Amino acid sequence: MKNQPILDIKDIPKPSQWLTLSLQHLFAMFGATILVPYLVGLSPSIALISSGLGTLAFLLLTKWQVPAYLGSSFAYIAPIIAAKKEWGIGGAMLGTFLAGLVYVLVALIIKKAGYRWIMRLLPPIVVGPVIVVIGLALAGTAVGMAMNDPSGKYSLLYFSVALVTLAATIIFSIYFKGMLSIIPILAGIVVGYIYALIVGIVDFKPVLEAKWFELPDFVFPFVHYQVNFTWDIALLMVPVAVVTLSEHIGHQLVLSKVVSLNYIKEPGLQRSILGDGTATLISALVGGPPKTTYGENIGVLAITRVFSVYVVAGAAVIAIIFGFVGKITALIHSIPTPVMGGVSILLFGIIASSGLRMLVDSKIDFGDKRNLVISSVILVIGIGGAFVKVTNSFQIQGMALAAICGIVLNLVLPGRPNETGDDMFAEMTENPQIDEAYENEKV
Repeated sequence: MKNQPILDIKDIPKPSQWLTLSLQHLFAMFGATILVPYLVGLSPSIALISSGLGTLAFLLLTKWQVPAYLGSSFAYIAPIIAAKKEWGIGGAMLGTFLAGLVYVLVALIIKKAGYRWIMRLLPPIVVGPVIVVIGLALAGTAVGMAMNDPSGKYSLLYFSVALVTLAATIIFSIYFKGMLSIIPILAGIVVGYIYALIVGIVDFKPVLEAKWFELPDFVFPFVHYQVNFTWDIALLMVPVAVVTLSEHIGHQLVLSKVVSLNYIKEPGLQRSILGDGTATLISALVGGPPKTTYGENIGVLAITRVFSVYVVAGAAVIAIIFGFVGKITALIHSIPTPVMGGVSILLFGIIASSGLRMLVDSKIDFGDKRNLVISSVILVIGIGGAFVKVTNSFQIQGMALAAICGIVLNLVLPGRPNETGDDMFAEMTENPQIDEAYENEKV
């Protein structure tokens, strides 16, 4: 059978296979997971450790039934940069913690009231344009990293490194099959790094001098920073959870199709959302970026047909171990900025394009003035950087304001389709088991 697993959810792999299978998941998430902290100025080693801890927490809270890996979330890049600039590392971590709490709250509500309400609150016409905003708002960052030298001046040499990295990433993504098509980010970084070594812009000395074992730079609340809550931090970070929640639901639906199980019903959407939120809370407490389930690792599951949660747990353990290996940390820090810039050009574009894909897949009709108004307002407010300043210490800006405006417009404008959310949910899944579970919930 096509969907017959090689290893099922609770199957334990042979010791000779376990390491190899887990390393595949590690490679799939590695490039994107270290890129986020690289961009926002956090520790890549802490990002690895927190991704491992977060994944183990997720597996535990989902009763060891959902083989998902959680890595760094790209949606929070711009808010974290803004939070660090305004309030330092403490503000960024507090905002991350608050975003995790949103997940916990939503999980509790879903447990009591079901999940149809969230489908109505976050339809594709709202989430799609907001995802586009997330990608395009970061475009300037990616281009700046690609073209400029460390002093901030244009450099053709540095730009050539970015272009080689970008070309390699595209080639791996389009022309290669199997695992290499799942890890184009990591493969592109490796090619770009080698080219950067050849042209002489890599300082490899710190890697040679680094210790094998090194304690990472953990960032703990009340130890490394004081926790000072402000509404500005909450309004900067929390609205992004609206988008990542939709991303989470989408991943659970896709994962349900891949493994032929109904994760919406068992262990339940509330448990997977709680696991995602808990992973983000853990990350905030140790100094890492927010977490999200990774589509790359779902791709690994689909290709290998190895669904074992023990394989995913093995990848999490290896990630934690790697976070304490000083040479790996030093190697990550030695990656030149244009290498990351080249990868970012594609990645941020893919984020924006995935928003467009959501609109296309959901068959959003832009001949309908209602849809045109909602998407137009979200795009211009989000990309234009509009903000509402109530007081000097209280303002809503950029992506947060765009998301809020989109939600409000969708709720108040006449002609809103799918008042019960039924049709929209049916469009998001073609799995008969999930459809049946949804019908049971309605009954």
